[in-house]
Amino acid sequence: MNSSPQPGGPEVDTARLAEALDDGAVVIDVRMPDEYVEAHVPGAVLIPLPELGERTAEVPAGERVYVICAGGGRSLAAAVALNNAGWDTVSVAGGTRAWVAEGRPVRTGPDA
Repeated sequence: MNSSPQPGGPEVDTARLAEALDDGAVVIDVRMPDEYVEAHVPGAVLIPLPELGERTAEVPAGERVYVICAGGGRSLAAAVALNNAGWDTVSVAGGTRAWVAEGRPVRTGPDA
């Protein structure tokens, strides 16, 4: 299975996410709980991809939502699905791995 983001998908880079976070953006992390606990973007809300369909009520409507995973594949799939259902979402290209590699701040543990 190829987990690389597909060209033309709704994506932004980590620099754009950092700017959006400064403006109070909502970030949803679609990784599994063990991945999230290891390191996540500060303020990111954990909604694992397998649970997303049942938890869409937790995704804010009427504002842009940023979706992140480990490398960008799962978040792109989630963003496409959410956009098809009427949300305004974008995937963070490179995901949490890129965020960490760039030395950006992270949180650890189960709390968002």
